Amino acid sequence: MAYTHNSSRKPLIPTFLYNTASSSPFSVYRNVITDLENHDMNTSSSAMAKKPFMVPAPKESSGKIEMFSPGYYAACTFGGVMSCGLTHMAVTPLDLVKCNMQIDPAKYKSISSGFGVLLKEQGVRGFFRGWVPTLLGYSVQGACKYGFYEYFKKYYSDLAGPENAVKYKTLIYLAGSASAEVIADVALCPFEAVKVRVQTQPGFARGLSDGLPKFVKAEGAAGLYKGLAPLWGRQIPYTMMKFASFETIVEQLYKHVIPTSKEQCSKSTQLGVSFAGGYLAGILCAIVSHPADNLVSFLNNAKGATVGDAVNKLGVMGLCTRGLPLRIVMIGTLTGAQWGIYDSFKVFVGLPTTGGAASPAPAK
Repeated sequence: MAYTHNSSRKPLIPTFLYNTASSSPFSVYRNVITDLENHDMNTSSSAMAKKPFMVPAPKESSGKIEMFSPGYYAACTFGGVMSCGLTHMAVTPLDLVKCNMQIDPAKYKSISSGFGVLLKEQGVRGFFRGWVPTLLGYSVQGACKYGFYEYFKKYYSDLAGPENAVKYKTLIYLAGSASAEVIADVALCPFEAVKVRVQTQPGFARGLSDGLPKFVKAEGAAGLYKGLAPLWGRQIPYTMMKFASFETIVEQLYKHVIPTSKEQCSKSTQLGVSFAGGYLAGILCAIVSHPADNLVSFLNNAKGATVGDAVNKLGVMGLCTRGLPLRIVMIGTLTGAQWGIYDSFKVFVGLPTTGGAASPAPAK
């Protein structure tokens, strides 16, 4: 389906972000429930009935939440919280071993030996050290990543117009995901800084509650953003690959692998495609973003460390390959699970799954 241009409304930011109806940060999520409860009354509005759809998705959202309404963006935002926060927390043990392999390769020589060292020195509980900053940080990041991606994907398609939106859809996916990730990383960066310090320096702190003030006392509030540039370097290419490759892979799966069109597939089949597409996209993400991931771990581990120090110690090849096999397994699983959870939540609230829209019908 082609994007439909709507020149009458081009907001600079999603309306749900500046809605002044309530000062509570949870009001946007409450609006989702309100939209569901008031569906029968809302659908009687002729203005709503005439509102066009503007992204390549099924023509209706099963009647529960109007596409591109504040409720729609709130649902996507909350879906991002669930998909990123829960999955990153679940793979904390893998992330812990990966970070220590990057920081101290002499001690953590391999995946198996890394788990053995942690088990011997810290016990089973040590595998989840840093889970609180991981959960909170990636929940906030996921909210911004998915919510703003859905917004920017629509916004850029409106700017391009219906024909160019179809012709340059991959560029729109790339631009939308990059724009969303710039915002998401600003929210994530402080949590990431504390997480890395807690995970790679035993005895530094138990978690976020004591680690954050200790970090700020040692390096100042600005120190929480010391790793922002490397984080952008890691996350922006990762997210561009994650969203653009996912959209493309899902489209190709429906075109060449699934025997029926997306509209004819069951919801369980569609969610299976979402997971498969996410896993394959995650492998590509891990490879593209791994050098910057090594830099983030190195810079957040040592006070005053620079990019030059990281290159001198790890080498260019080390930046690209150290800890990569484990990260491929971790990111592939993580990304597949994220898309599965995200689309499951969208289906739960009555929205279509992401990607795989039918090609636009040829002009008659």
